[in-house]
Amino acid sequence: MSYFAWATRTLLALCMGSAAAHADDKPLIQEGKKTLFQRVLTTPGCKLSTAAGGDAGVAQPTFSRFYVYERAQVANAQWLKVGPDSYGKTVGWLPAACTTDWKMQLTLAFTNPANRDRLMFFKDRATLEGILDAPDPVSKVAPLRAKLKQGTLAPGVLAQEPEYFVDLHKQFYLLPVLSGEEVMTEEGFRTRLLNVASVSKADDKALQAGAAATPDAGAAKAGQLKEFSAAVVFVIDSTISMDPYIERTREAIRKVYKQIESENLGNQVKFGLVAFRSNTKAVPGLEYVSKMYADPNKVTGSEDFLAKVADLKQAKVSSKSFDEDAYAGVMHSIDNVDWSQFGARYVVLITDAGALEGEDTLSSTGLSADQVRLEAANPGVAIYTLHLKTPAGIKDHAKAQAQYENLSTYPGTNTSLYYPVNAGDVKAFGQKVDALAEAITSQVKAAYMGEDAIGSALNAKQDVAAQGDPAQQKMLDDAALIGHAMQLAYLGEKTNSQAPPVFQAWITDRDLIKQNIPTTDVRVLLTKSQLSDLSDVMKQILDAANEGLISPTEMFDRLRSVAATMGADPNQLKQNSTAKLAQMGVLGEYLEDLPYQSEVLNLDEETWKSWDGLAQEKFIRNLSTKLRHYQRYNADVDRWVALAKDSDARDNVYPVPLEMMP
Repeated sequence: MSYFAWATRTLLALCMGSAAAHADDKPLIQEGKKTLFQRVLTTPGCKLSTAAGGDAGVAQPTFSRFYVYERAQVANAQWLKVGPDSYGKTVGWLPAACTTDWKMQLTLAFTNPANRDRLMFFKDRATLEGILDAPDPVSKVAPLRAKLKQGTLAPGVLAQEPEYFVDLHKQFYLLPVLSGEEVMTEEGFRTRLLNVASVSKADDKALQAGAAATPDAGAAKAGQLKEFSAAVVFVIDSTISMDPYIERTREAIRKVYKQIESENLGNQVKFGLVAFRSNTKAVPGLEYVSKMYADPNKVTGSEDFLAKVADLKQAKVSSKSFDEDAYAGVMHSIDNVDWSQFGARYVVLITDAGALEGEDTLSSTGLSADQVRLEAANPGVAIYTLHLKTPAGIKDHAKAQAQYENLSTYPGTNTSLYYPVNAGDVKAFGQKVDALAEAITSQVKAAYMGEDAIGSALNAKQDVAAQGDPAQQKMLDDAALIGHAMQLAYLGEKTNSQAPPVFQAWITDRDLIKQNIPTTDVRVLLTKSQLSDLSDVMKQILDAANEGLISPTEMFDRLRSVAATMGADPNQLKQNSTAKLAQMGVLGEYLEDLPYQSEVLNLDEETWKSWDGLAQEKFIRNLSTKLRHYQRYNADVDRWVALAKDSDARDNVYPVPLEMMP
């Protein structure tokens, strides 16, 4: 063999070896995709071996997420070479039979079950579809509920959710979505049918219906609620014209504190106060955008609270616009109060103006009502709004009402805690503040005494007081419902409530009877790089859309250029007014199969051109607020989660609410 032939062969062998090594650096790609890697979840008893076909192995925690680097056939069984992340690290082989493919990194979070029945997990899709397609779903659901209540098996039902609320923010649990689609029910509601998986360490009795309560369960519950406490933070507009309402709020808290201290409940109910105004760069005389006057964790009693808020007075100068930075006040309370010390958590927003939206140059938060509501849900805070409909703001009332009804919708209950005060009547306002403060205090007292928040003698007394005033009665009913939801969340945390131990089942994300009430929130688990890419692309789309306001064709011309730089197929980028953004390859493949209707993914040039200026501006505002929220997610270090032991931190994920996807 000549030296040249030897050198060529050696070089070829080295190149082939290098190529093989490089091929092992990345996991396998999902079928039909170009960028999404193959992922699997382990099932109970799955063992990791050092070689394909190995007998011995180390048992893996259920629902460990692994990336698949290689597939091999050994003795009529398929084996998977796996790693904890997508950066080339492999740890061994798993039998494919003990894993399940996880194409979409989706998980579910239970909503609070205070205003609905517990979610049921069905063995097959057909049973669930039969209920949703029934003219009278109650006739099919009631017999199943009766069986479960008796602690016996219900036909076709594998499990139901826990009695108490499982808070994803405090105890991350994986309830993976294996597949899903949106359907329309017989009653006309759009819902998602989801094939899910779940495993916990609960015993078999809990598997079927969550086992009947033991005789001493009530006593245990009462004992746990002994420590149940509440924080109520008033977030008050302190701009010009607000002095009468500030003083009336002080009076209400003074009265409630007197009652609290007479009943020795000083450690059970704490009050705080945050004031807000507007942009101080535009009007320096406003002094502050938002300010904490009293932190409920630091207030020692009524005298201390009243001393801390004694200096609170309305501003001496007017803001630049009628709208004020209400979201800054709410976010100040959300971010700066240690809510973990309390079981019940309330913000009471008091204002006579609308809120500055995120895209407004005067806004300090850059957030809209949707985003602030989601941020409040993280620590489990309920936002009440007392909207003072004064004559001065008559042109602003409708817009402000829409904002605050959205902001004050408590997750999972479909209940908006928005209460208008017509004409800004100080007396009517005072009655509402008195009733609300007393209702919350009474719920905490009822819990302390071992009574249920709903149906207690204390609430019955309030109901009598509110007779003849439907608006007042609604506020008390809502307060009882939210108090019950807070107790379920508190008990869930204290009892370490777990997701139900069922492996694979079918569910719907809406209550089977009250189909307007959601049972779960879908979360998309995005990695750091995916969230970063999404932010970058959304910025490109936003810039293109702003240019498109001037020239409609400019938007899609620019997006075609963006797609080309990202390696999209040139044939897909030909001038085609019906080509959707999803087809252009601008957005990542991880968005394509999500079970929701995306305004962004479904947008095409023809539709964009057909919209008037207001519709286009609304689309841009929506993109802007979501983009700002992605920036908050990226900075929220506490809620990034590792899905596998010893995985690269770059593959940690953030549970992004589905409604925050583009």
